[in-house]
Amino acid sequence: MNERVGEREGFAAFMLRMRARGVINNALFSAMEATPRGSFVPVEWHAWTWSHRSVPIDCGESIEGCDLQAVVLDALNVGSNHKVLEIGTGSGYTAAVLSRISSKVVSLDRFKRLIEDARVRHDALGIKNVMCRQGNGLDPVEDSPFDRIVAWAAFDEPPRRYAEMLTSGGVLVAPVGPAEDVQMIQRFVKTGSRFERTDIMPVRLQPLAKGIAQAI
Repeated sequence: MNERVGEREGFAAFMLRMRARGVINNALFSAMEATPRGSFVPVEWHAWTWSHRSVPIDCGESIEGCDLQAVVLDALNVGSNHKVLEIGTGSGYTAAVLSRISSKVVSLDRFKRLIEDARVRHDALGIKNVMCRQGNGLDPVEDSPFDRIVAWAAFDEPPRRYAEMLTSGGVLVAPVGPAEDVQMIQRFVKTGSRFERTDIMPVRLQPLAKGIAQAI
């Protein structure tokens, strides 16, 4: 099968799964379709480009399945004037998608190699409003406050430290729960000095690691 045809069919199947979930976000879906996902997936895994399953990438990390990515980004409710912090650059795909629906994206990853590879992919697509940096997401970020924060690694308890990094009414979406068990994707809306929390869906993701990788 022609690879381009396969990607189109994969995207169509993904859209059907999203509609079945009740996720209807035309701006997000247009951004995902316009971002060549196959460019962010290792060649040997191209058959799984639009799969709901995660795919391994360098540094022992993975690119999450497109279904989970869409559900999380839909819950983030990004606007065109929003500044977004992403914790966990990975392949750089979700940062590329966010670049199309927000004004600015700061994306952090503890692996220098992943950051460098993501920059190359973004440059190839002409993306100018994403800044990929090495960092663990636990330390203060100089560009704060942000309108939206999304994390792709799990916290063992609600990450209240990010309240100070969010604007009033800002939204944080992150997995919360024990490292070796089922976690819950939760949506936190900053109201005054507190968070209003909503459960989105159960997941199993890697816990957020402290520090940054020194060798890679």
